[in-house]
Amino acid sequence: MRFLLRLLTRVPLRLLYPWSWLLYFVAFRVLRWRRDDAERDVANAFPEKSPDERASIVDRSYRNLADTLVEAFWGFGASAEALKRRVAMENPDLVRRCVEAGQSVVVLTAHYGNWEWLLLAAGVHFGIEIDVVYQPQRVAAFDDFLREARTRFGSRLIPRKEFVYDLLSRAEQIRAYALIADQTPKHKDDPRHWTRFLNQDTAFFVGAGKIAKFLDAKVLYVRMRRVARGYYSVHFSELAAPPYEEVEDVQIVERYARNLERDIRESPADWLWLQKKWKIRRPASPPGRDAETAAVR
Repeated sequence: MRFLLRLLTRVPLRLLYPWSWLLYFVAFRVLRWRRDDAERDVANAFPEKSPDERASIVDRSYRNLADTLVEAFWGFGASAEALKRRVAMENPDLVRRCVEAGQSVVVLTAHYGNWEWLLLAAGVHFGIEIDVVYQPQRVAAFDDFLREARTRFGSRLIPRKEFVYDLLSRAEQIRAYALIADQTPKHKDDPRHWTRFLNQDTAFFVGAGKIAKFLDAKVLYVRMRRVARGYYSVHFSELAAPPYEEVEDVQIVERYARNLERDIRESPADWLWLQKKWKIRRPASPPGRDAETAAVR
């Protein structure tokens, strides 16, 4: 399996794109993989759009995901120069100033654009070790391949279960942590923050704020735009910076949610609607809790 996967990384991108269409056709037209869920979520998120507009968003999102998958395989074998040509950093100085000042950084991104290329391109452009929390794959050979491919340019993958220990053991070091923060807390013990996101009650992890305050790190949001097929542009913006005496964990999460919602509304098909963001329901709030959330926002 690892040999076949490595072989795919050597195929030119122009030869992989026809397979993207096949992946889209099978997933969207034949298997209808999570299609009902995606159509429901898009309808809830954009009630003001017509049925045809919502259908177009769902269709385009499947096409974009198929492109992202084949682009990821190409990226796992691409040179640094090739990645630089395809992923442009609009304001890299914001990150470089933190590195030069010896300040830790927490970078928040999402399943938007091409998150696999984002990690690789960040390593290429900045030349720093980036710690990424990830969920190990069940198939050992596939997990080994992904770890090797994703860390080609200096990134470091931390299994989710080992993250707290790793964070505490390296607390005195200057770190750059990258988190895909639009994932849904799955376990009942996971700290979560509820907010209105795309017209729906939505749960977010609150860990990003806690990590930033623990490390006294600056928090940056990543906006990744699809400029053309196979070409992206990345823009960084500051969400929060120390000192954090007056900044609550949930404020950082709220700022992240508002930025991500803006980007999704601008280009809905670039977000991963298939991830089942609303698979858990919000519990009944005690009196006064909704007013507290509104005050944070």
